[in-house]
Amino acid sequence: MRPCKGYIQPGKRDSTLEFGREEVIENGEERARGGYLGFTLIYKIVIGLVVGVIVGVIVGPAIAPVKPLGDFFVTLLKMCIMPIVFFSLVVGSASISPVRGARIGVKTVVFYLVTTFIAVLIGLGIANLFHPGLGLALVGEEVVREVVAPSIKAVLVGLIPTNPFGALAAGQVLPTIVFAILVGTALSYLKELKVSRIAEASDTVLRVPDGLAEVMYRLVRWILEVAPCGVFGPEIIHYSSVYGGALRIWRLNPARFWPRARDATITAFVTRSSSGTLPVTMSVAEQRLGMDRGVYSFTLPLGATVNMDGTCLYQAVCAMFIANAIGMPLAIGSQVVIMLTAVLASIGTAGVPGAGAIMLIMVLESVGLPLEAGSSVAIAYGMILSIDAILDMGRTSLNVTGDLAVTSIIAKTEKMLNLDFWRGGAKVKA
Repeated sequence: MRPCKGYIQPGKRDSTLEFGREEVIENGEERARGGYLGFTLIYKIVIGLVVGVIVGVIVGPAIAPVKPLGDFFVTLLKMCIMPIVFFSLVVGSASISPVRGARIGVKTVVFYLVTTFIAVLIGLGIANLFHPGLGLALVGEEVVREVVAPSIKAVLVGLIPTNPFGALAAGQVLPTIVFAILVGTALSYLKELKVSRIAEASDTVLRVPDGLAEVMYRLVRWILEVAPCGVFGPEIIHYSSVYGGALRIWRLNPARFWPRARDATITAFVTRSSSGTLPVTMSVAEQRLGMDRGVYSFTLPLGATVNMDGTCLYQAVCAMFIANAIGMPLAIGSQVVIMLTAVLASIGTAGVPGAGAIMLIMVLESVGLPLEAGSSVAIAYGMILSIDAILDMGRTSLNVTGDLAVTSIIAKTEKMLNLDFWRGGAKVKA
Protein backbone atom coordinates (compact mmCIF):
# COMPACT_ATOMS: atom_id res chain seq x y z
CA MET A 1 0.00 0.00 0.00
CA ARG A 2 1.31 3.44 -0.83
CA PRO A 3 2.09 5.63 2.21
CA CYS A 4 -0.78 7.80 3.37
CA LYS A 5 -0.12 11.53 3.32
CA GLY A 6 -0.88 11.82 6.99
CA TYR A 7 2.05 9.68 8.18
CA ILE A 8 5.11 11.46 9.52
CA GLN A 9 8.34 9.54 9.26
CA PRO A 10 10.87 9.96 12.06
CA GLY A 11 12.96 13.07 11.59
CA LYS A 12 10.60 14.65 9.09
CA ARG A 13 8.15 17.47 9.58
CA ASP A 14 4.82 17.73 7.79
CA SER A 15 2.80 20.75 8.81
CA THR A 16 0.20 20.11 6.10
CA LEU A 17 -1.47 17.64 8.46
CA GLU A 18 -2.99 20.32 10.61
CA PHE A 19 -6.33 20.55 8.89
CA GLY A 20 -7.98 23.93 9.18
CA ARG A 21 -4.78 25.88 9.97
CA GLU A 22 -3.21 28.11 7.36
CA GLU A 23 0.49 27.63 6.54
CA VAL A 24 3.10 29.88 4.98
CA ILE A 25 5.52 28.39 2.46
CA GLU A 26 9.02 29.51 3.32
CA ASN A 27 12.22 28.09 1.83
CA GLY A 28 10.34 25.12 0.44
CA GLU A 29 8.69 24.35 3.80
CA GLU A 30 5.34 25.25 5.29
CA ARG A 31 5.13 26.76 8.73
CA ALA A 32 2.01 27.58 10.72
CA ARG A 33 0.95 31.20 10.89
CA GLY A 34 0.16 32.96 14.10
CA GLY A 35 -2.89 35.06 14.98
CA TYR A 36 -6.33 34.17 13.68
CA LEU A 37 -5.04 31.85 10.97
CA GLY A 38 -2.85 30.04 13.47
CA PHE A 39 -5.72 29.38 15.89
CA THR A 40 -7.07 25.83 15.54
CA LEU A 41 -10.20 25.71 13.40
CA ILE A 42 -12.22 23.50 15.73
CA TYR A 43 -12.03 26.08 18.53
CA LYS A 44 -12.94 28.93 16.18
CA ILE A 45 -16.07 27.06 15.07
CA VAL A 46 -17.17 26.29 18.64
CA ILE A 47 -16.59 29.91 19.71
CA GLY A 48 -18.54 31.13 16.69
CA LEU A 49 -21.42 28.77 17.52
CA VAL A 50 -21.60 29.85 21.17
CA VAL A 51 -21.37 33.56 20.33
CA GLY A 52 -24.04 33.14 17.65
CA VAL A 53 -26.44 31.50 20.10
CA ILE A 54 -25.87 34.18 22.77
CA VAL A 55 -26.28 37.07 20.32
CA GLY A 56 -29.35 35.43 18.80
CA VAL A 57 -31.02 35.09 22.21
CA ILE A 58 -30.21 38.69 23.17
CA VAL A 59 -30.97 40.42 19.87
CA GLY A 60 -33.78 38.14 18.64
CA PRO A 61 -35.24 38.48 15.10
CA ALA A 62 -33.17 41.63 14.52
CA ILE A 63 -30.16 39.34 13.95
CA ALA A 64 -31.67 38.18 10.61
CA PRO A 65 -29.53 40.54 8.45
CA VAL A 66 -26.38 38.52 9.31
CA LYS A 67 -27.89 35.28 7.98
CA PRO A 68 -26.14 35.73 4.59
CA LEU A 69 -22.82 35.08 6.39
CA GLY A 70 -23.89 31.51 7.09
CA ASP A 71 -25.32 31.10 3.61
CA PHE A 72 -22.04 32.40 2.14
CA PHE A 73 -19.98 29.81 4.04
CA VAL A 74 -22.21 26.86 3.11
CA THR A 75 -22.33 28.00 -0.53
CA LEU A 76 -18.53 28.11 -0.68
CA LEU A 77 -18.36 24.53 0.60
CA LYS A 78 -21.00 23.38 -1.87
CA MET A 79 -18.98 24.95 -4.67
CA CYS A 80 -16.21 22.41 -3.99
CA ILE A 81 -18.39 19.31 -3.61
CA MET A 82 -18.76 18.10 -7.19
CA PRO A 83 -15.17 18.81 -8.31
CA ILE A 84 -13.79 16.98 -5.26
CA VAL A 85 -16.16 14.03 -5.70
CA PHE A 86 -15.30 13.63 -9.39
CA PHE A 87 -11.54 14.21 -9.30
CA SER A 88 -10.94 12.20 -6.12
CA LEU A 89 -13.08 9.31 -7.26
CA VAL A 90 -11.38 9.10 -10.65
CA VAL A 91 -7.97 9.01 -8.97
CA GLY A 92 -9.13 6.53 -6.34
CA SER A 93 -10.72 4.16 -8.85
CA ALA A 94 -7.64 4.31 -11.09
CA SER A 95 -5.30 3.52 -8.19
CA ILE A 96 -6.80 0.10 -7.42
CA SER A 97 -7.66 -2.93 -9.53
CA PRO A 98 -11.23 -3.25 -10.89
CA VAL A 99 -11.74 -6.43 -8.85
CA ARG A 100 -10.82 -4.74 -5.57
CA GLY A 101 -12.94 -1.74 -6.51
CA ALA A 102 -16.00 -3.95 -6.99
CA ARG A 103 -15.34 -5.66 -3.65
CA ILE A 104 -15.10 -2.31 -1.86
CA GLY A 105 -18.33 -1.18 -3.49
CA VAL A 106 -20.27 -4.22 -2.31
CA LYS A 107 -18.91 -3.92 1.23
CA THR A 108 -19.80 -0.23 1.36
CA VAL A 109 -23.41 -0.68 0.25
CA VAL A 110 -23.93 -3.60 2.66
CA PHE A 111 -22.48 -1.70 5.63
CA TYR A 112 -24.53 1.42 4.92
CA LEU A 113 -27.79 -0.52 4.55
CA VAL A 114 -27.20 -2.54 7.72
CA THR A 115 -26.39 0.50 9.89
CA THR A 116 -29.38 2.37 8.44
CA PHE A 117 -31.76 -0.47 9.30
CA ILE A 118 -30.29 -0.62 12.81
CA ALA A 119 -30.81 3.13 13.20
CA VAL A 120 -34.50 2.81 12.33
CA LEU A 121 -34.86 -0.13 14.73
CA ILE A 122 -33.28 1.91 17.53
CA GLY A 123 -35.68 4.76 16.83
CA LEU A 124 -38.71 2.46 16.80
CA GLY A 125 -37.52 0.68 19.93
CA ILE A 126 -37.15 3.91 21.88
CA ALA A 127 -40.49 5.20 20.57
CA ASN A 128 -42.24 2.00 21.67
CA LEU A 129 -40.57 2.22 25.06
CA PHE A 130 -41.39 5.87 25.85
CA HIS A 131 -44.48 6.44 23.63
CA PRO A 132 -43.70 10.06 22.63
CA GLY A 133 -46.80 12.17 21.93
CA LEU A 134 -49.20 9.81 23.72
CA GLY A 135 -52.11 11.69 25.25
CA LEU A 136 -51.82 14.91 23.22
CA ALA A 137 -54.99 14.07 21.24
CA LEU A 138 -54.43 16.67 18.52
CA VAL A 139 -57.45 17.44 16.32
CA GLY A 140 -57.58 19.31 13.01
CA GLU A 141 -59.25 19.60 9.61
CA GLU A 142 -58.68 17.13 6.78
CA VAL A 143 -57.49 18.28 3.32
CA VAL A 144 -55.67 15.83 1.02
CA ARG A 145 -52.05 16.35 -0.05
CA GLU A 146 -50.06 13.77 -2.00
CA VAL A 147 -46.34 13.09 -1.58
CA VAL A 148 -44.76 10.20 -3.46
CA ALA A 149 -41.61 8.40 -2.28
CA PRO A 150 -39.07 7.45 -4.98
CA SER A 151 -39.44 3.92 -6.33
CA ILE A 152 -36.59 1.41 -6.45
CA LYS A 153 -36.73 1.47 -10.26
CA ALA A 154 -36.45 5.26 -10.36
CA VAL A 155 -33.47 5.19 -8.00
CA LEU A 156 -31.62 2.54 -10.05
CA VAL A 157 -32.30 4.18 -13.43
CA GLY A 158 -31.22 7.53 -12.00
CA LEU A 159 -27.77 6.12 -11.24
CA ILE A 160 -26.81 6.26 -14.94
CA PRO A 161 -26.26 9.82 -16.18
CA THR A 162 -27.48 10.50 -19.70
CA ASN A 163 -25.21 13.54 -19.66
CA PRO A 164 -22.29 13.18 -17.20
CA PHE A 165 -21.36 16.83 -17.43
CA GLY A 166 -24.98 17.81 -16.87
CA ALA A 167 -25.01 15.67 -13.73
CA LEU A 168 -21.86 17.43 -12.56
CA ALA A 169 -23.36 20.85 -13.22
CA ALA A 170 -26.64 19.93 -11.52
CA GLY A 171 -24.88 18.58 -8.42
CA GLN A 172 -26.28 15.06 -8.84
CA VAL A 173 -23.91 13.05 -6.66
CA LEU A 174 -24.90 9.43 -7.41
CA PRO A 175 -24.74 9.71 -11.24
CA THR A 176 -21.44 11.56 -10.90
CA ILE A 177 -20.09 8.76 -8.69
CA VAL A 178 -21.02 6.16 -11.31
CA PHE A 179 -19.40 8.13 -14.13
CA ALA A 180 -16.23 8.82 -12.14
CA ILE A 181 -15.89 5.15 -11.18
CA LEU A 182 -16.23 4.09 -14.82
CA VAL A 183 -13.60 6.63 -15.92
CA GLY A 184 -11.22 5.65 -13.12
CA THR A 185 -11.71 1.92 -13.75
CA ALA A 186 -10.99 2.40 -17.44
CA LEU A 187 -7.77 4.27 -16.59
CA SER A 188 -6.78 1.50 -14.19
CA TYR A 189 -7.30 -1.11 -16.91
CA LEU A 190 -5.34 0.89 -19.50
CA LYS A 191 -2.40 1.39 -17.12
CA GLU A 192 -2.02 -2.38 -16.86
CA LEU A 193 -1.73 -2.88 -20.62
CA LYS A 194 1.69 -3.77 -21.94
CA VAL A 195 1.45 -1.21 -24.72
CA SER A 196 3.80 1.52 -23.51
CA ARG A 197 2.11 4.31 -25.48
CA ILE A 198 -1.30 3.62 -23.92
CA ALA A 199 0.11 3.11 -20.41
CA GLU A 200 2.06 6.39 -20.56
CA ALA A 201 -0.96 8.26 -21.91
CA SER A 202 -3.10 6.89 -19.06
CA ASP A 203 -0.56 8.05 -16.48
CA THR A 204 -0.54 11.50 -18.06
CA VAL A 205 -4.32 11.74 -18.05
CA LEU A 206 -4.45 10.60 -14.41
CA ARG A 207 -2.15 13.44 -13.30
CA VAL A 208 -4.83 15.99 -14.24
CA PRO A 209 -7.60 14.90 -11.80
CA ASP A 210 -4.94 14.11 -9.19
CA GLY A 211 -3.58 17.64 -9.31
CA LEU A 212 -7.04 19.21 -9.45
CA ALA A 213 -8.16 17.20 -6.41
CA GLU A 214 -5.22 18.60 -4.43
CA VAL A 215 -6.16 22.12 -5.57
CA MET A 216 -9.72 21.62 -4.30
CA TYR A 217 -8.47 20.31 -0.92
CA ARG A 218 -6.38 23.43 -0.48
CA LEU A 219 -9.32 25.65 -1.47
CA VAL A 220 -11.52 23.97 1.15
CA ARG A 221 -8.92 24.66 3.82
CA TRP A 222 -9.06 28.34 2.96
CA ILE A 223 -12.86 28.37 2.92
CA LEU A 224 -13.02 26.83 6.39
CA GLU A 225 -11.30 29.89 7.80
CA VAL A 226 -14.60 31.77 7.43
CA ALA A 227 -16.51 29.01 9.24
CA PRO A 228 -16.73 30.87 12.58
CA CYS A 229 -18.46 33.77 10.81
CA GLY A 230 -20.89 31.31 9.20
CA VAL A 231 -21.68 29.53 12.48
CA PHE A 232 -22.44 32.95 14.25
CA GLY A 233 -30.43 10.77 23.34
CA PRO A 234 -31.05 8.19 20.72
CA GLU A 235 -28.25 9.34 18.50
CA ILE A 236 -25.75 8.91 21.34
CA ILE A 237 -26.88 5.27 21.58
CA HIS A 238 -26.26 4.77 17.87
CA TYR A 239 -22.88 6.54 18.12
CA SER A 240 -21.61 4.36 20.93
CA SER A 241 -23.33 1.02 20.38
CA VAL A 242 -23.43 0.66 16.58
CA TYR A 243 -20.41 2.61 15.36
CA GLY A 244 -18.35 2.16 18.50
CA GLY A 245 -19.21 -1.55 18.58
CA ALA A 246 -18.45 -2.03 14.88
CA LEU A 247 -15.06 -0.35 15.26
CA ARG A 248 -14.19 -2.64 18.18
CA ILE A 249 -15.28 -5.74 16.26
CA TRP A 250 -12.75 -4.86 13.57
CA ARG A 251 -10.14 -4.03 16.24
CA LEU A 252 -10.16 -0.27 15.70
CA ASN A 253 -10.05 1.85 18.85
CA PRO A 254 -13.08 4.20 19.10
CA ALA A 255 -11.09 6.37 21.51
CA ARG A 256 -8.71 7.08 18.62
CA PHE A 257 -11.53 7.55 16.12
CA TRP A 258 -13.73 10.15 17.85
CA PRO A 259 -11.10 12.87 18.42
CA ARG A 260 -9.69 12.51 14.90
CA ALA A 261 -13.12 12.62 13.27
CA ARG A 262 -14.18 15.72 15.19
CA ASP A 263 -13.52 18.29 12.42
CA ALA A 264 -16.00 16.53 10.13
CA THR A 265 -18.46 15.86 12.97
CA ILE A 266 -18.59 19.49 14.11
CA THR A 267 -18.65 20.88 10.57
CA ALA A 268 -21.66 18.64 9.87
CA PHE A 269 -23.24 19.90 13.09
CA VAL A 270 -23.01 23.56 12.16
CA THR A 271 -23.71 23.26 8.41
CA ARG A 272 -26.50 20.64 8.70
CA SER A 273 -25.40 19.20 5.37
CA SER A 274 -23.71 15.86 4.72
CA SER A 275 -22.91 16.93 1.17
CA GLY A 276 -21.65 20.34 2.27
CA THR A 277 -19.36 18.66 4.81
CA LEU A 278 -17.97 16.19 2.24
CA PRO A 279 -14.76 18.13 1.44
CA VAL A 280 -13.94 18.22 5.16
CA THR A 281 -14.86 14.56 5.65
CA MET A 282 -12.55 13.44 2.82
CA SER A 283 -9.65 15.48 4.17
CA VAL A 284 -10.17 14.05 7.67
CA ALA A 285 -10.25 10.51 6.24
CA GLU A 286 -6.78 10.82 4.74
CA GLN A 287 -5.00 13.29 6.98
CA ARG A 288 -6.33 12.24 10.39
CA LEU A 289 -7.51 8.65 10.03
CA GLY A 290 -4.90 7.32 7.60
CA MET A 291 -7.22 6.03 4.87
CA ASP A 292 -6.13 5.39 1.31
CA ARG A 293 -7.76 7.56 -1.33
CA GLY A 294 -8.74 4.45 -3.27
CA VAL A 295 -11.27 3.69 -0.53
CA TYR A 296 -12.58 6.98 0.83
CA SER A 297 -12.97 8.64 -2.57
CA PHE A 298 -15.74 6.12 -3.26
CA THR A 299 -17.29 5.35 0.13
CA LEU A 300 -17.61 8.92 1.46
CA PRO A 301 -19.44 10.52 -1.51
CA LEU A 302 -21.74 7.50 -1.58
CA GLY A 303 -22.30 7.73 2.17
CA ALA A 304 -23.11 11.44 2.00
CA THR A 305 -25.92 10.54 -0.39
CA VAL A 306 -27.35 7.24 0.86
CA ASN A 307 -26.15 6.71 4.45
CA MET A 308 -28.53 8.69 6.67
CA ASP A 309 -28.60 6.76 9.93
CA GLY A 310 -29.33 9.82 12.05
CA THR A 311 -32.09 10.93 9.69
CA CYS A 312 -33.72 7.47 9.58
CA LEU A 313 -33.62 7.22 13.37
CA TYR A 314 -35.32 10.63 13.47
CA GLN A 315 -38.01 9.44 11.02
CA ALA A 316 -38.91 6.49 13.23
CA VAL A 317 -39.21 8.51 16.44
CA CYS A 318 -41.12 11.38 14.78
CA ALA A 319 -43.57 9.08 12.98
CA MET A 320 -44.36 7.32 16.25
CA PHE A 321 -44.73 10.70 18.02
CA ILE A 322 -47.19 11.99 15.42
CA ALA A 323 -49.20 8.75 15.43
CA ASN A 324 -49.46 8.79 19.23
CA ALA A 325 -50.24 12.51 19.32
CA ILE A 326 -53.29 12.11 17.06
CA GLY A 327 -54.51 9.00 18.87
CA MET A 328 -53.55 6.45 16.18
CA PRO A 329 -50.73 4.26 17.60
CA LEU A 330 -48.98 2.27 14.89
CA ALA A 331 -49.06 -1.53 14.82
CA ILE A 332 -45.96 -3.66 14.18
CA GLY A 333 -46.83 -3.99 10.48
CA SER A 334 -46.90 -0.21 10.07
CA GLN A 335 -43.59 0.09 11.91
CA VAL A 336 -42.01 -2.34 9.44
CA VAL A 337 -43.33 -0.14 6.62
CA ILE A 338 -41.71 2.87 8.31
CA MET A 339 -38.39 1.04 8.41
CA LEU A 340 -38.47 0.11 4.72
CA THR A 341 -39.71 3.53 3.57
CA ALA A 342 -37.15 5.42 5.65
CA VAL A 343 -34.28 3.40 4.18
CA LEU A 344 -35.56 3.83 0.62
CA ALA A 345 -36.22 7.54 1.11
CA SER A 346 -32.71 8.03 2.49
CA ILE A 347 -31.27 6.78 -0.80
CA GLY A 348 -33.29 9.19 -2.90
CA THR A 349 -32.99 12.29 -0.71
CA ALA A 350 -30.12 14.77 -0.99
CA GLY A 351 -27.82 15.38 1.97
CA VAL A 352 -28.79 19.03 2.39
CA PRO A 353 -30.17 21.02 5.34
CA GLY A 354 -33.79 20.13 6.08
CA ALA A 355 -33.86 16.97 3.95
CA GLY A 356 -35.02 14.96 6.96
CA ALA A 357 -38.24 16.98 7.18
CA ILE A 358 -39.01 16.15 3.54
CA MET A 359 -38.30 12.46 4.16
CA LEU A 360 -40.64 12.50 7.14
CA ILE A 361 -43.55 13.47 4.86
CA MET A 362 -42.85 10.39 2.72
CA VAL A 363 -42.68 8.12 5.77
CA LEU A 364 -45.98 9.46 7.12
CA GLU A 365 -47.65 8.92 3.74
CA SER A 366 -46.49 5.29 3.70
CA VAL A 367 -48.42 4.47 6.91
CA GLY A 368 -51.61 6.33 6.02
CA LEU A 369 -50.84 9.61 7.78
CA PRO A 370 -50.88 12.16 4.94
CA LEU A 371 -49.75 15.68 5.71
CA GLU A 372 -52.95 17.61 5.01
CA ALA A 373 -53.34 21.34 5.57
CA GLY A 374 -55.10 21.98 8.88
CA SER A 375 -55.16 18.30 9.87
CA SER A 376 -54.07 16.88 13.21
CA VAL A 377 -51.08 15.30 11.41
CA ALA A 378 -50.08 18.74 10.13
CA ILE A 379 -50.35 20.20 13.62
CA ALA A 380 -48.08 17.50 15.07
CA TYR A 381 -45.70 17.86 12.12
CA GLY A 382 -45.56 21.61 12.73
CA MET A 383 -44.54 21.01 16.33
CA ILE A 384 -41.57 18.97 15.11
CA LEU A 385 -40.75 21.39 12.30
CA SER A 386 -40.47 24.28 14.75
CA ILE A 387 -37.37 22.69 16.31
CA ASP A 388 -36.18 20.75 13.26
CA ALA A 389 -33.09 22.92 12.71
CA ILE A 390 -31.75 21.90 16.13
CA LEU A 391 -32.57 18.22 15.56
CA ASP A 392 -31.02 18.41 12.09
CA MET A 393 -27.66 19.38 13.57
CA GLY A 394 -27.46 16.20 15.64
CA ARG A 395 -28.66 13.80 12.97
CA THR A 396 -26.36 15.25 10.29
CA SER A 397 -23.42 14.95 12.66
CA LEU A 398 -24.33 11.30 13.21
CA ASN A 399 -24.64 10.69 9.46
CA VAL A 400 -21.17 12.05 8.69
CA THR A 401 -19.53 10.28 11.64
CA GLY A 402 -21.09 7.04 10.43
CA ASP A 403 -19.63 7.55 6.96
CA LEU A 404 -16.16 7.83 8.46
CA ALA A 405 -16.63 4.84 10.78
CA VAL A 406 -17.83 2.56 7.96
CA THR A 407 -15.03 3.76 5.67
CA SER A 408 -12.45 3.04 8.38
CA ILE A 409 -13.69 -0.54 8.69
CA ILE A 410 -13.75 -1.13 4.93
CA ALA A 411 -10.28 0.38 4.56
CA LYS A 412 -8.93 -2.00 7.20
CA THR A 413 -10.52 -5.06 5.60
CA GLU A 414 -8.85 -4.07 2.32
CA LYS A 415 -5.49 -3.38 4.01
CA MET A 416 -5.73 0.24 2.86
CA LEU A 417 -5.64 1.81 6.32
CA ASN A 418 -2.48 3.15 7.95
CA LEU A 419 -2.82 1.57 11.40
CA ASP A 420 -0.12 3.83 12.84
CA PHE A 421 -2.84 6.49 13.05
CA TRP A 422 -4.81 4.19 15.35
CA ARG A 423 -1.83 3.17 17.50
CA GLY A 424 -0.51 6.68 17.98
CA GLY A 425 2.55 6.17 15.79
CA ALA A 426 1.60 8.85 13.28
CA LYS A 427 1.54 12.26 14.91
CA VAL A 428 -1.27 14.57 13.85
CA LYS A 429 -1.42 18.06 15.28
CA ALA A 430 -4.54 18.93 17.25
